[in-house]
Amino acid sequence: MSPFLLTRTLPLDATDAALRADVLDGLTRNPKTLPPKWFYDARGSDLFEEITRLEEYYPTRAEREILRASAGDIAAASGARTLVELGSGSSEKTRYLLDALPELDTYVPVDVSESALTHAAGALLAERPGLSVHALIADFTQPLELPKTPGPRLVAFLGGTLGNLLPGERAEFLRDVRDRLSPGDGLLLGTDLVKDEATLVAAYDDARGVTAAFNKNVLSVVDRELGADFELDDFDHVALWDAEHEWIEMRLRARRALTVKIRELDLVVPFEAGEELRTEISAKFREEGVRGELAVAGLRLDGWWTDTAGRFALSLSTAR
Repeated sequence: MSPFLLTRTLPLDATDAALRADVLDGLTRNPKTLPPKWFYDARGSDLFEEITRLEEYYPTRAEREILRASAGDIAAASGARTLVELGSGSSEKTRYLLDALPELDTYVPVDVSESALTHAAGALLAERPGLSVHALIADFTQPLELPKTPGPRLVAFLGGTLGNLLPGERAEFLRDVRDRLSPGDGLLLGTDLVKDEATLVAAYDDARGVTAAFNKNVLSVVDRELGADFELDDFDHVALWDAEHEWIEMRLRARRALTVKIRELDLVVPFEAGEELRTEISAKFREEGVRGELAVAGLRLDGWWTDTAGRFALSLSTAR
């Protein structure tokens, strides 16, 4: 068998159709919303990589610290022969797990970007010629059929991306993951933890304005892909802490009353002065809350690791 297989589970026009649906639904709501996945075109991905290197943005450093210190313990507890990574991107952090899993047979990266999958797979196979990679072009927020690979399997969902889902969406996602697990399989989950408001807000509103540019990039995507006429300078970046829901919200606030035309949707979208468009939530978690959400989905929390400052956590759970 070839060491690299690529399976497309999405239609070729799936991304365009999803963008159209999300923009039409989100910009005709009150309040207006857009999903954060549309930040990540080529420029958005570059901006996010820059964000991960900012002093204020701790989650990537904290998660990497945990993986460096505890990948061996995680690997030993999981005994995985297949590693499935949801939203794999560049697979950069995955290397800590790959190095710690000596019995690993197959790596299954899952991402919507074919180019990201092929680039990451090429690099990994050059480093690890004995590894098999079966990449899936898929949207991990939709029900996912995993390829037949040796067990036990470890499904990794890193980076705190779970926090971008609303509570109902999280519950559905975790149930779907549970349904894909067999006895002995595990879920490795990255979650950013609740901490003081100043630290949290600074992580999403850095002094250099990189996160502001990242936030506004969603408007550039809609302009380019759907023929809209958003002007980025008409909006301010806003990041705030919602203490009731324990999540950060990123928003774009209209500086003046304006109207946006979206040619490909034949849609006209009015904004009042000061009106806000929500582009992301990023929920923060506590151990007992993670344990409870996993339990509702039919998963048992077996392992919990944090960085030395207690800012971020990786948890390992298994099917009940």
